[in-house]
Amino acid sequence: MRIGIGYDVHRLVKNRALILGGVKIEHSLGLQGHSDADVLVHAIMDALLGALALGDIGKHFPDADAAYKDCDSLLLLKKVGQLVAENGYKINNIDSTIIAQAPKLAPYIEMMVENIRITLDLSRGCVSVKATTEEGLGFTGSEQGIAANAAVSLLKGEKSR
Repeated sequence: MRIGIGYDVHRLVKNRALILGGVKIEHSLGLQGHSDADVLVHAIMDALLGALALGDIGKHFPDADAAYKDCDSLLLLKKVGQLVAENGYKINNIDSTIIAQAPKLAPYIEMMVENIRITLDLSRGCVSVKATTEEGLGFTGSEQGIAANAAVSLLKGEKSR
């Protein structure tokens, strides 16, 4: 078994879409970044790469590469999922948390879970997405940014089903 953890944060800015877990969320602000800045998917990718001891997403998808400009992070997640399989592992489970003061994310959580699950070809029950606030504290509490963390477990063997 291998375990990985991931963390990502992006600043909230005007004139950008807010994408979390591959879901476009109605909000007055979006996340700044080279790709679509999907902090949830980025944290999951870093957790998967970390579990494999393959570095981080910056190593695999550098922000200096124009190919990743405004890229859909789910496409990058699919590539990381392929790396998991190529290295002889299967994803056992993914547990993740989004830290955001606003907007309320509960109505979008199931869509995020499905996007991640389908992208990685996982069975139901293998992906958990939660959301929390920091009660007005810190940069997420003051709505300067959104963060996400993820923990994953990988098992040696065939693809997860």
